[in-house]
Formats: sequence, structure tokens, C-alpha cells
Amino acid sequence: MIRIENLVKLYKDVKALDGLNLEVKPGQIYGFLGPNGAGKSTTILSTLGLIFPQEGRISLFDLEVFRDGKFNEDSLVEAKRRIGYMPEHATLWDFMTPVQTLDIIADAFKIPRAEKERRIRELLELVNLWEDRNRKVGKFSKGMRQRLLLAQALINDPDLLILDEPMTGLDPTGIAEFKDIIREQRKAGRTVFFSSHILAHVEEICDTVGVIVKGKLRVEDSLDRIKREFLKKAGYTIILETNVPVDFTGVDWRVSPLGERKYRIAAPDDIREELHDFVASKGAKILTMQVKEPSLEEIFLKMVE
Repeated sequence: MIRIENLVKLYKDVKALDGLNLEVKPGQIYGFLGPNGAGKSTTILSTLGLIFPQEGRISLFDLEVFRDGKFNEDSLVEAKRRIGYMPEHATLWDFMTPVQTLDIIADAFKIPRAEKERRIRELLELVNLWEDRNRKVGKFSKGMRQRLLLAQALINDPDLLILDEPMTGLDPTGIAEFKDIIREQRKAGRTVFFSSHILAHVEEICDTVGVIVKGKLRVEDSLDRIKREFLKKAGYTIILETNVPVDFTGVDWRVSPLGERKYRIAAPDDIREELHDFVASKGAKILTMQVKEPSLEEIFLKMVE
């Protein structure tokens, strides 16, 4: 769907993108993470042909749309017909209604009238705005505006949905609804490229994560594999509960009592088998043993450091 190779974007002497490599595959919900100023929006705007990088390659749907400072306009236009885009900062026409807004955007995609009317109703019902279809957008709350922006991104029935910080400013109910809609998009066969700095959102709905720091991609993989690799490097924390107290004197692991029969054990490797044998040698039994997985926030902060 998206392939970016060695992309460089300079703003005067600042490298917003520094040899960025990234790939979004069909069917993924790809979470694009990074601190403010890391290059997330620059990556998206470059992919859509809205700003010009200086070096590198961009391919969309196996069409090369950019190479070394020049866009292929024909390929870019063809690819963008299959993309829905929800920008982080967008201006809606406050004097229009949701129906009028989507009608104009549908006309830009040359959607036939009968299909356009069906699509507008379908989308406004999806984002819970059908009852407000004739209200002026200028009277909408932040959450309602965000939902309308999502509807406009879906008007052309895209294969690829690009969302730049889509849940900023939403209340908890709005966030939950938004997550459900994003999940539904994958069920409908769409690929979602989803930029955010809110780690909990990414952890809940994305199957693949890319972390960008200072214009470079630090990691790109499934969340499970990222956590496993992080554990290998950072070490394991195991919460252990036994049927009787155990004396851990002389072991190489860092052991912190959490109670009379409960312990936190830190070790550089996965020592669960060794723990079973050690506890048995002390005449005790393991009641529970849990490897404490790192949160996406812990991994993210370590990468940023």
C-alpha cells in the first residue's frame, strides 16, 4: 500500500525526515508513533504529494509516485483516487451542513448522484451525524467535527485510509466510537495508516507499529514482536507466588519481596524454567508466575531516549 525508501525532507538546515524507510502492507492497521516534531505529519504530507521531499522514493499501490525530488503527477492522481485522508488540522465550511459538505467532496470525486446520496446517508449514520445532517457545521462540537472529517475521508470508498491524529480533542465516548469505526474499516477490507502520539490508542487498535524519532524509523513490527525484542534487551520482570516462603539467597537474579510468599524477580533472560527447578529444590510449589510485559509507553520512552 505504502512504501517509503530513504526519504529526506529538509526545512532549511533541519532534517524533518532523515532517510526514512517505512512500509504499510494491505489489511494492516498501522500505528505511526512519534513525539511532537518527530516527522509524522511531514511523512503523511509527503506521501500525499502536499509537500516536496528532496530525496528518496514513495510508492502507493505499487505505483512509484515520487523519486528524488520529483512527483509523477499521473501516478499520484491515480493513487489518490483510492485514498481517504483525515488531516490533523482541517478547516470545515461552518456555514454548510454535513450533507452539503459531503456533497461537494463527492462531486470532486465525480461520484454519480444516486450513489452519492446513498453514500452520504450511509456515512453520516456511521459517524452518528445523521440526525444532525441539516445543522450548520459551525455549531458542531470538536467531536462532531472530527466525525464529519472521518466521513469525508471515506466518501470515495477508499482502499487506504490515512488518519493524522484523528482522536485529538475527543471525549472518552467519542474515542471509543472512533476506535470501533477504525476496526470496522479493516473488516471492510481497508488498510489504515494511523498517526498518533497517544500511545494507548495505538496499543488498543493497531496490529503493526512504527516509531519515528528525529526523522528516522526506530522500529517497525507487530506489537507482540516489539515487546519480545524489548524484553530480550531490557530484561524480564517476573511476578512469582509460592505456597510457602522461599529463600532466594545466593541467586543471580534481583529478588524483591512483595509479601510473605510473593516476589518480584528481575533477570536479564527468561528464567521461568530455572525458577521452576529452583523453587522445587527449596521444597516449595509455584502457585502463580507472570511475566510483566512492558507497556507500549515504556518501549516508546526508551526509544525516544
